[in-house]
Amino acid sequence: MASACLAIAVVGFMPTYFLPIAQGRFKAEPIVHIHGLVLFSWVAFFFTQTWLVATGRTLAHRSWGMLGIAIVTAMTFIITAVVSMRVAQASLPGQPPGTAHDVKAFAWVTMSALLFFVPVFILAIVKLKDSETHKRLILLMTISMLGAPIARWFSLLAPAPDPNAPPWPAGLPHVGAPPLMVAVTAGLLGDILLVAAMIYDWRTRGRPHPVYLIGGAIMLLLQVTIVPVAHSAAWQWAAAAIGHLAG
Repeated sequence: MASACLAIAVVGFMPTYFLPIAQGRFKAEPIVHIHGLVLFSWVAFFFTQTWLVATGRTLAHRSWGMLGIAIVTAMTFIITAVVSMRVAQASLPGQPPGTAHDVKAFAWVTMSALLFFVPVFILAIVKLKDSETHKRLILLMTISMLGAPIARWFSLLAPAPDPNAPPWPAGLPHVGAPPLMVAVTAGLLGDILLVAAMIYDWRTRGRPHPVYLIGGAIMLLLQVTIVPVAHSAAWQWAAAAIGHLAG
């Protein structure tokens, strides 16, 4: 499972991030690169920690556990900072009509993921001595983050930009958001790993672990309600408040 999560992250970001960077074609604010580094470090950390346990190096696994707390703490701040920046940019006077609404709507995809995986991680820390629960919580958390790399492949299927479309207003940052259904579909595809984990539990334990049943149900609920929540007046107001954090 750890190998699958790492492979999905690498393959998912390869065409839209890793390769463009290697070719010098990817231009973005420094905070975007920090965001990518921090989030990718979690998947690499998860793989390494799993490998340590699988090879009998449990003491090393426990020693490196504090790094996981640092990574998740960094993810919380950097994700919020990037969302705040994008909402602030989209809300600048002169941006094309609908830009601010669309960017704030898509911000719910990111923030709902944050609101899910942070409590799951905290619960995993609480359950350190219960290894069966702990490892499943960490896996559930990681699966919940895979929608982003999976969604990147949908961008390759998007139609080419309309050459007759008006140019972006001069002097304003070019911001936009993919359709919300891309995020929904990508998240549901990532859930296939959760289904595989549940099947494994069924075959080895006789029933899926409560972490997968309860946590998976909450994750699925968040995924299927993305569209109505993202367009709701309450979230649009909350996203605007997050945008104000950027100044």
